Order: sequence, then structure tokens, then C-alpha cells
Amino acid sequence: MSFERIVSVASRLFFLGAFVFLGIAVIEKIANAFGYTILQKYGATHVLELAVVCLVFVIAMQLREMREELKRRTP
Repeated sequence: MSFERIVSVASRLFFLGAFVFLGIAVIEKIANAFGYTILQKYGATHVLELAVVCLVFVIAMQLREMREELKRRTP
């Protein structure tokens, strides 16, 4: 596997993980509105912070890929 392929797969996994964390945070917030909790140790805001961290990594990887592509195109 090439390095570009590994970065692409990692970027997709982090993006998927961010949406999973976002979904869990929304479900937890709805459950909290009804007086229940799903996550015992972490609150909805902490899970939302994890989603943002995953998205920051995705943005960083995408910017790196764009930079590498621009380096290849310049003579």
C-alpha cells in the first residue's frame, strides 16, 4: 500500500468516526432532555469535542494532499 492510499483511508475513517460521534452526541442530548443518559462517563459536549478533533485531522490530511498535488503540478 502506498502512503497516499493509507492517508486516504485514514481520512475516510476519521470522517466516518466524526459523524458517528456527532450522532452519539445528538442521541445523548435527546436522551438527557427526557431525563435519561446513555453515556455514563462522558457528556454530550465531550463527545462533540471528539467529533471536532476528528474533523480537524481530516482537514489537515486534506490540506496535505492538496499541497502534495500542487507540488506535483508545478514544473
